[in-house]
Amino acid sequence: MIKRIAQTAGFAGLIAALVLTLLQSLWVTPLILQAETYENAEPVAQVEHDHEHGGAAVAHTHEHSAEAWAPEDGWQRTLSTGGSNLVVAVGFALILAGLFSLRGPTRAWQGLLWGLSGFATFALAPSLGLPPELPGTAAADLAHRQTWWVGTAASTAVGLALIAFGRHWALRVLGVVLLVIPHVVGAPQPEAHSSLAPEALEHEFIAASLITNAAFWAVLGWAAAWLYQRHASPSA
Repeated sequence: MIKRIAQTAGFAGLIAALVLTLLQSLWVTPLILQAETYENAEPVAQVEHDHEHGGAAVAHTHEHSAEAWAPEDGWQRTLSTGGSNLVVAVGFALILAGLFSLRGPTRAWQGLLWGLSGFATFALAPSLGLPPELPGTAAADLAHRQTWWVGTAASTAVGLALIAFGRHWALRVLGVVLLVIPHVVGAPQPEAHSSLAPEALEHEFIAASLITNAAFWAVLGWAAAWLYQRHASPSA
């Protein structure tokens, strides 16, 4: 069983990570690069202003830029993104394969339902309060956002499980309540909403992030279910 779960997670995670990296390279990454031009233009404007008044902040800006490292645009960024996607995809695939061992799908297409449930849990529900953000967007305290995100994902996962597998109507009602609670509480928000990128670019980035994540989870769920069935022992 452990070998079956590991094989399923490894291959399904690889397939899904490749799909996600390709979609991000074609759609999401260009939007981020475009937003970074607005973010990078802001410090430059500030440096020029400070230079006119004695240049006191120029050295500080240069020092900060030297300390921060980021992958170069092109193959470095793609490899970095692909590696991160692979780690995340295999981790999520392990969760799916582990759940399959408790109540596995009998058909590969049923994996799509599991995948879309993962999308709702880890992407859609949290994005209702904390949508994907471009560089240069104002945000609330990181610890508060992480706490709300984890609570929302956990509440959504349990809620969907109760709705799907609950045998009593009260359990399904509780599942609906769990889906709603995080959004009634509300996600932490910054004191003032602001972004350096244009609003149209923000909206496109949110749509691109959600659509690519939906595709990722659909592929991950289908591939995990198909591989899990393929690796089944003859006596299973």
